[in-house]
Amino acid sequence: MRILLVEDDPSLAAGIRLALKPEHFTVDLLADGRQALAALKGNEPFDAVILDLGLPGLDGMRVLEATRRRGNRVPVLVLTARDGIDDRIAGLDAGADDYLVKPFQVAELKARLRALLRRSQGQASSVLEARGIRLDPATHSVSYRGEPVSLSRREFTLLQEFLAHPGRVFTRDTLTRLVYGWDEEVESNAIEVHVHHLRRKFFPELIRTLRGIGYVLDSPVPDRTG
Repeated sequence: MRILLVEDDPSLAAGIRLALKPEHFTVDLLADGRQALAALKGNEPFDAVILDLGLPGLDGMRVLEATRRRGNRVPVLVLTARDGIDDRIAGLDAGADDYLVKPFQVAELKARLRALLRRSQGQASSVLEARGIRLDPATHSVSYRGEPVSLSRREFTLLQEFLAHPGRVFTRDTLTRLVYGWDEEVESNAIEVHVHHLRRKFFPELIRTLRGIGYVLDSPVPDRTG
């Protein structure tokens, strides 16, 4: 899952990125409201946004309102020191999906983010199951026919995207932007290598290549527990 973190406190932003890394999230960071709005107007495939309100350039509330006016429905978790009930109501009415007040516990941030992503995908549970594969984001575990499978962070992220969107065709560019952040170097054949590893660890037919187009996890549609 790819997350846009908009936070102008460098130490807090670094701490959040570090905390989310074990969760297999790809986290891109911005510290300016205008830059955040520009990123959300583009074609970047963000799965969710963690948005501070007190931002330079453009207040986070204005970023949220403008994003919703443009019809962008990306899930937004507001993370702010504005703890008044009127502030919370204003944030939720402006289009926030959740509202977390600073200071906060990292475990709660992770849990709220997982819940937000589940709701956005219409899932009662975050666990994904298909064709003998079971992936649990909460425990970062994957099994195949009951046997545990070890995946790298990027392999885990790719598999989660495919299982969460069966039948969706992903271009190589889209997968690259989902798996790699803006500040990470990417080898030209990186996605092909990751897909090859997933096929080897599970079975060759897991992910189908559409030549000149991209990749798809075919039906049957995965069962979602819960």
